[in-house]
Amino acid sequence: MELFLVVIAFLLMIIGILGSFLPVIPGPLTSWAGLLVLHFTKGVEMSQTFLIITLIVAIVIYVLDYIIPAIGTKRFGGSKAGMIGTTLGLIIGLIAPIPFGIIIGPFFGALIGEMMNKNDFNKALKAAFGSFLGFIASTFLKFIVAIIYFGFFIAKLLEHNANWY
Repeated sequence: MELFLVVIAFLLMIIGILGSFLPVIPGPLTSWAGLLVLHFTKGVEMSQTFLIITLIVAIVIYVLDYIIPAIGTKRFGGSKAGMIGTTLGLIIGLIAPIPFGIIIGPFFGALIGEMMNKNDFNKALKAAFGSFLGFIASTFLKFIVAIIYFGFFIAKLLEHNANWY
């Protein structure tokens, strides 16, 4: 049973890291769920304080994931169409077999979304840059937190390695 829980926790960690890039999966919250599952194994003990603090951080990052792109979009004169285009561009960039699709897709998606909303290319380009910048900032933040949680996961496993035998 312990091995099963560790494997589930590991899978949640990996899904959490992937969720940093995929808009459908809440990355840090999924990684936190991996820490929680690891907590329920007999070999690993985590304090409630640790779990509560990491949960609060995951929730704050989850909320910021919606605020940061909106700030980037508004700051550069973007619209909701640019944010929607960024998300659609990300999905297409992940699916399409093009190099750096995960970076190129959101930018061109934002540009197309802004072009549909505004007729002026220069304004649309500026707004698309803002949407893209907000997306990159929030993705980077989610990725860093998911990697830190994965580091906690590995550290807790190594710390309690003797308890497994």
